Amino acid sequence: MPDTTVKKRRRQAEDIPQPKKKKVEFQQKTPALATAFSVTKIQKPQTAPPVVALTPGISLPDAFPFDVYEKDEQPTAKRRKSGGLPPASEMALHSAAHRTIDYSAREERWKSVDTVLNHFLAVIDPQTGEVEIIQAKKMAVRGTVRSKQASTEAMEVGAGKPSHSEMKMELGEAFGTKKAKASIRAVTENAILAERSRGKLDEDDKALVSTIKNSSQHMATREELQAAVDLARPVPRGNFDAEDIQDVYVASEIIGAEVLNAIPVMDWQEKVKKLQPVTAPSRFVAHRVVRVAGNEDGVQRLKLLRYLLWVIIFWSTTTQGRERGTKSISKRDKLRQDLEPAPEVVIENIRRKFSDNGVMRKQHIDLLMTHCCVFASIIDNFEVNTLDLREDLKLEQRQLNQYFMEIGARMKQSKAGDKVNHIAKLALPLQFPKMRQPAKQRR
Repeated sequence: MPDTTVKKRRRQAEDIPQPKKKKVEFQQKTPALATAFSVTKIQKPQTAPPVVALTPGISLPDAFPFDVYEKDEQPTAKRRKSGGLPPASEMALHSAAHRTIDYSAREERWKSVDTVLNHFLAVIDPQTGEVEIIQAKKMAVRGTVRSKQASTEAMEVGAGKPSHSEMKMELGEAFGTKKAKASIRAVTENAILAERSRGKLDEDDKALVSTIKNSSQHMATREELQAAVDLARPVPRGNFDAEDIQDVYVASEIIGAEVLNAIPVMDWQEKVKKLQPVTAPSRFVAHRVVRVAGNEDGVQRLKLLRYLLWVIIFWSTTTQGRERGTKSISKRDKLRQDLEPAPEVVIENIRRKFSDNGVMRKQHIDLLMTHCCVFASIIDNFEVNTLDLREDLKLEQRQLNQYFMEIGARMKQSKAGDKVNHIAKLALPLQFPKMRQPAKQRR
């Protein structure tokens, strides 16, 4: 029986032994660092040492060029006699690389500290561990604006020679009287202003004019400032656009219609009808109560007169406050007793209008005074003899005149024998005090 086994032939690739691949690892050798460091050299260079520069308030780029200047502190002859190492030379740095600023660096030494204080730089070799110490100079860099170059006109030959008039003005400045010096200064200022008016402004003047123009664009005009002053005046509420003087200050709008209607006046009217005296702790009220109460159509004016009486009593019961220029009002119970028979709503109206937490400050005092002036003008048909009101409010005539002018009144004087009467009159158009102008300086 034949042998049926068949031998398989190997492929050609299988007959050739394959070389084994070896992985080769490349390791980058890093130099070993020193484990210990030691100072091997100390240098104290006598010329061109390194610089430790401070730049207070200045920002300089890293590669900013400087020129080095040195100056010996001791002459050569003295240095030879003294012997030893020469002293450190004085060094300065200067740079004109910037287009408008010159930079200079100098040593800044203070006798108390810096004379014994030295600065060093260390150069370290991390492989060998050697440290080289080099003495350095501490310097501070300062910047100054470079002065402008002189114009060609100033560099002419005859420009530096003073004229006869200039020499005369110099003599006047040195030996002249005050009047002569003032006239010379005026001539100089006028010449400068004339040059500027012709457009001869240098760069600094143009920059100043531009800055002033930009900053003054949003400034308020004089009329706007005057309007703001008028709005801030401590005066009663008024209709200043009214066509009749009676409509400018209205009692019901100033006090409030509810408060004004709550004021009792029946007792005064009955006493006046029965020809009985009406007593009041106010000269202004006492001299007018009979006339006002006798008019049956003047009930609102009589209510205003009694409200004015209570305001005057409220002012007379105040005491000196803790702070300077302030007043303290009475307690509620004491105030009710002083203002009897005033209703509670009237008392609270007076307290809240003319005080804050029991204290009257300057704005409250001014507001009370101007309210009294307005009430007196309404009661006296807008023409008031200020004598009685001045005695009630215990003011000087000058102060009371100012309060009447604050509400728009005009002041005038009239003589009655040896007596001078001060009359305050409210009439359209109202005249308020103008904003004060600063006095012009004498030249």
